[in-house]
Amino acid sequence: MPEAVETLEKAPEANDTPDYAAISKSLSGAKKAAILLVSIGTEAASAVLRALPAEEVERISIEIAKLRNVSSDLVETVLFEYRDMTMAHDYITQGGINFAREALQNALGPRRAEEIIMKIEAAMQVSAFHLLQTVETSQLANFLKNEHPQTASLILANLNPRKAADIIGHFDQELQNEIMYRLATMGKTSPELLRDIEEVIRDQIGSVIGTELSMQGGIEKVAEILNSISRTAERNIMEGIRERDPELANSVKGLMFVFDDLVNVNERDLQRLLVEVEQKDLVLALKGASPDLQEKMLKNVSERAAAMIQEEIELMGQVRVRDVEEAQRRILEVAQTLEEQEEITLSRSKDDYV
Repeated sequence: MPEAVETLEKAPEANDTPDYAAISKSLSGAKKAAILLVSIGTEAASAVLRALPAEEVERISIEIAKLRNVSSDLVETVLFEYRDMTMAHDYITQGGINFAREALQNALGPRRAEEIIMKIEAAMQVSAFHLLQTVETSQLANFLKNEHPQTASLILANLNPRKAADIIGHFDQELQNEIMYRLATMGKTSPELLRDIEEVIRDQIGSVIGTELSMQGGIEKVAEILNSISRTAERNIMEGIRERDPELANSVKGLMFVFDDLVNVNERDLQRLLVEVEQKDLVLALKGASPDLQEKMLKNVSERAAAMIQEEIELMGQVRVRDVEEAQRRILEVAQTLEEQEEITLSRSKDDYV
């Protein structure tokens, strides 16, 4: 009868001590992740898995299900490897690959340091943009301010939309409009230009550079970024794009999901969202919402909660538009997270349902 689970190591014979470092090297990344997550406990592991793409969660979950008879020594080896790799990434972010190599040599010795650097160089062949995700937002924004708008748009195209939105917030309106217009009209980028961008990052940020870059922007990327910034900035940028190309602006707007679009979300999904939303955010967000959305939101909470929210809205008086927009943005972030986890579906129109 075939085994349903996998044993990672055989019982050692007398006087035979397993080489746990060699065993660890033979394991796949998913298997190491499984060992790491099992060792940190259910609650912490669940938090990590929620932040991963669905396909990664599936791969790691399969490996977790297959685990059996993992010795404490092997677990310790995997944990130390994770610690060392994390340390290396921190050093690279601070000062680049050469700084990381020197710091790791001082901390772990030349041999171990070189092993880690080699792993990172192999793993980071994709691009410098993975490392850019970890660079301080203000630092990266200051760097991009001094670059050509086309260079800035190429880099923003490869960042997480929320990080890109934070960076955009550091720019003045004129630069915002210019960069977002270029991003919206961006297609596939020539290899020659990619090499130029690599050179800029290599010289000024000191990250590990690879060759397999995917530099493609377009209206989808712009919509993702605009969904993550303040409503005021969103309106200003959209107006700037509309002045240059009304048709392009309409295309971007058609892909965006804004707070008022929650009126088109079905009641089951809306109720799931409202469970995760802070009541103070909901009160503030609804203060500036349309009457239709207010009515739908209040219908999907308990009568007692609806009465309390309505009373708070009436007693609130005047509030700053910026505070309302921030509350609406926080609710949208919760909604987008739930959609990424496939717990709800966000719809921009009633026609999206059958």
